[in-house]
Order: sequence, then C-alpha cells, then structure tokens
Amino acid sequence: MAMSINQSNFNEVINRDIPVVVDFWAAWCGPCKMLGPVIEEIADELEGKAVVGKVNVDENQDIAMKYKVFSIPTVLVFNNGQVIDQFVGFMPKAAIMDKLEKHI
Repeated sequence: MAMSINQSNFNEVINRDIPVVVDFWAAWCGPCKMLGPVIEEIADELEGKAVVGKVNVDENQDIAMKYKVFSIPTVLVFNNGQVIDQFVGFMPKAAIMDKLEKHI
C-alpha cells in the first residue's frame, strides 16, 4: 500500500537510499483517480525495492510548490533526496514500471 506523505514526514521519506516514488494528486482530479489504483499496485509489487507514497496537493501545497508541481497527477522519483525522474499525467502500469525499472 502506498504511504501517505505530508509536510511532517516528507523529508524523512525522500531521503532514503532506495528509490522513492511520489504521486502528487488531489481528490477532485479525474486522472488522479485513474492513477490511484495503479500506484497502489506498484506499491505492492515494489515493496522492499522502493518506497511508494502519495502527496495530496490540496493539503500539502508547500511541497507541491517546492517541486514545481503545476499539473496533476505528477509522479516524482527520488533517490537520496534528489529528483531522478518524473512524469505528468496518467500512464498505464506497464509504462510506469518501464520507467521505474532503470532506478530499481
């Protein structure tokens, strides 16, 4: 299951030495609703290999602004606190896994 990431745990989560996949989303966003179950499946599949989490942009606007998240869903991939990959918009699970494989 994808972990809930917010202002209080964000820095601790992204500064891990394994890849951290962060889905920036909002409850009112249609494409986010489509991506949500895909992110949950990916979280289950990558357990132990990567951390997968979700940031609600309405509740955590400071984080979204810091990483220039202007469109949602946006997925950022971190390693040791640095953004190493990103994509915007809905993507099917196979396409996301292809992008993530090179980081795991």
